[in-house]
Amino acid sequence: MRVLAAMSGGVDSAVAAARAVAAGHDVTGVHLALSAKPGTLRTGARGCCTIEDSHDARRAADVLGIPFYIWDFAERFTEDVIEDFVEEYAAGRTPNPCLRCNERIKFEALLDKAIALGFDAVCTGHYARLSVVDGKPELRRSADIDKDQSYVLASLRDDQLRHAMFPLGDSTKPEVRAEAAERGLSVAEKPDSHDICFIPDGDTQAFLTRKLGERPGMLVDDETGAVLGMHTGVHGFTVGQRKGLGIDAPAADGRPRYVLSLEPVSGNVRVGTAERLAVREIVGERPVWPSGAPLDGLTECVVQVRAHGGTASAVASVEDGGSLVIRLAEPLRGVAPGQAAVLYQGDLVLGSATITSTRD
Repeated sequence: MRVLAAMSGGVDSAVAAARAVAAGHDVTGVHLALSAKPGTLRTGARGCCTIEDSHDARRAADVLGIPFYIWDFAERFTEDVIEDFVEEYAAGRTPNPCLRCNERIKFEALLDKAIALGFDAVCTGHYARLSVVDGKPELRRSADIDKDQSYVLASLRDDQLRHAMFPLGDSTKPEVRAEAAERGLSVAEKPDSHDICFIPDGDTQAFLTRKLGERPGMLVDDETGAVLGMHTGVHGFTVGQRKGLGIDAPAADGRPRYVLSLEPVSGNVRVGTAERLAVREIVGERPVWPSGAPLDGLTECVVQVRAHGGTASAVASVEDGGSLVIRLAEPLRGVAPGQAAVLYQGDLVLGSATITSTRD
């Protein structure tokens, strides 16, 4: 096949491209310039998409002997990822920008351009497995559970997955680094990026304040209605947060308080005990079914609501109107609107939806 390898400048995408070459595909490397003003150097594991990263990607392509290009997607990235991120926080929701980037940049904007240019597939360094069963794609967890990225790929449609390649799905990170060293790739020991790429200093609250300004409001005890303090904007909080709340005095019972809900219109941030965080039902909108087959009736599964969180047993169904309703076997804490709820059976991704509300 003609394969377009998305090369970030990191070890994972470099080895993924190398494996595509080794498999006999006609591979071209491309680095996505996602920032209009990229920094010159990274700081350890913070950020990505710097000039240094583009140079690392080019050097890897040279070692592999494949053509290499840089495509400017900065404007699209700003509109579809950064502005979406800011708008979601302003509305009191907690988005996942990596999921949005995969959905709208790598497997929409990039894939659309790749297909228009005659490529058959886009290859990335994600840790996930992909197979085709009875003509339908199946997205599965990576063999390396600690690195599994199926959660941030679960919003991809079946027509997008048909043109995707994830060569690292059966490997562990140490294996990938060892292979990179054997192939003479200079990125073999390059640190992974752990932060939001467009917030390289890691200070999300400061970034949002620069974008949205201060929007003062009250910290309110959800049970008594008492005002416990003031804040500078609901965008500085997320459901389940405990630290940095700015409560003026300890609660009367001496127990810690957590963010229970955000009210962007009134500016109130409601807080309460950990027990009041527990929910038994999750409602999601705009469900996506990677295999193209929606749920049929009540389906036993497990649900994951954070990229690096655990799973919880549940029964899921699609209601009239298309909403995904997930009923949990045991109460779950810290479920925030705006996050993705991803359903699994074993290691198979059944579907995903954006969380809009929860119920006790």
